[in-house]
Amino acid sequence: MEKILLSWSSGKDSAMTLHEIKKAGNYEVAALLTTVTKEYGRVSMHGVRRELLEQQAGSVDLPLEKVLIPKNSSNQEYEAQMQKTLEKYLKLGVSKVAFGDLFLEDIRKYREEKLAKLGMSGIFPLWKRDTRELAHTVIRLGFKAALSCVDSKSLDGKFAGREFDEQLLADFPPNVDPCGEYGEFHSFAYSGPIFRESIRIRKGEVVLRDNRFYYCDLIPA
Repeated sequence: MEKILLSWSSGKDSAMTLHEIKKAGNYEVAALLTTVTKEYGRVSMHGVRRELLEQQAGSVDLPLEKVLIPKNSSNQEYEAQMQKTLEKYLKLGVSKVAFGDLFLEDIRKYREEKLAKLGMSGIFPLWKRDTRELAHTVIRLGFKAALSCVDSKSLDGKFAGREFDEQLLADFPPNVDPCGEYGEFHSFAYSGPIFRESIRIRKGEVVLRDNRFYYCDLIPA
């Protein structure tokens, strides 16, 4: 079976992507590929602690490949580190990377162009799924996730730390995508059908960063 990398943000869409890959049975995931901000020891953008990320990888029985980038990293720095990591896997015979993107054409084009320069290609198992249907499916399948970060331009800070459940979907303003595809929120998946065991977390303080993003500190319980 062909081995691939899975771009892993630690959130519900990544978890659902792994679920779909396992269900289809066409590929074997060689590793989870995650960008971690070096100084903070947290998943970039999501703000999830490295310990929780490592527990996730252990619970889904997959190796974790952390791409370390400095805080306030430029796009060039990010791309250089990512390229270095991808080239390592390319030498091992891995030439495809799976992503949990849903419908943003410019993001998909960017990913495909960067991969093509290395002789690699992208896989998008969730592409063009109706996001409302997908959000309800995530919940129906038994995935559990907490919102680790919300963008105050789209959501009130009170949403940070909330469970991704039916009540949350009902409470979202009409302009918010149910899966947060525009970056309205990010999540941490801690339980569900792909996990051997649930990851125990408790919710710490909520802080505002960059005068825009509310982060809920999810702490290993």
